[in-house]
Amino acid sequence: VVRNETLTCYNGVPADGCGHCPACKLRGQGLDEYLKKKNNMAELKDQLSLLGRHTEYKQDYAPDVLEAFDNKHPGNDYWVRFNCPEFTSLCPITGQPDFAEIRIAYLPDVKMVESKSLKLYLFSFRNHGAFHEDCVNIIMKDLIRLMSPKYIEVTGIFTPRGGISIYPYANYGRPGTKFEQMAEHRLMNRE
Repeated sequence: VVRNETLTCYNGVPADGCGHCPACKLRGQGLDEYLKKKNNMAELKDQLSLLGRHTEYKQDYAPDVLEAFDNKHPGNDYWVRFNCPEFTSLCPITGQPDFAEIRIAYLPDVKMVESKSLKLYLFSFRNHGAFHEDCVNIIMKDLIRLMSPKYIEVTGIFTPRGGISIYPYANYGRPGTKFEQMAEHRLMNRE
């Protein structure tokens, strides 16, 4: 139990405690470090309005639900990948449902997309009429607007309708950087 930046031994042993309970182990690891992490998490939670709160599902396309948070490693180039195997949208002509797996991969810069907000955003396409190619490009452009990544790619693996399946792919690399060249290379060498 943390009380006023001190720890109380779970077993009631005074002074340095028993050394075995979670409170004593935490004290041994460094209470200051624990409190610092706790404060950082509180700051992060202040940046996000959806995580850990009641969920309201939007009934149509809702890019406003997307939220971003600060990347703690902006100097590193690394991949973040999301897979949404239950994406649905509507055909804008017939109104029939389309089903897909949406794959998103990006190299973050300063901002990163928060996963619950991404889930709610992708869910908002459920009653939205858009062609497969539109969905993939809209998703990519909304994520670029949100977080300005170094590089991003979005793939839609749509289930067949009428005996044909469509797999649209869109990518972007920040202009004037090696990521622009990477985007061109990956697009030109796509299978």
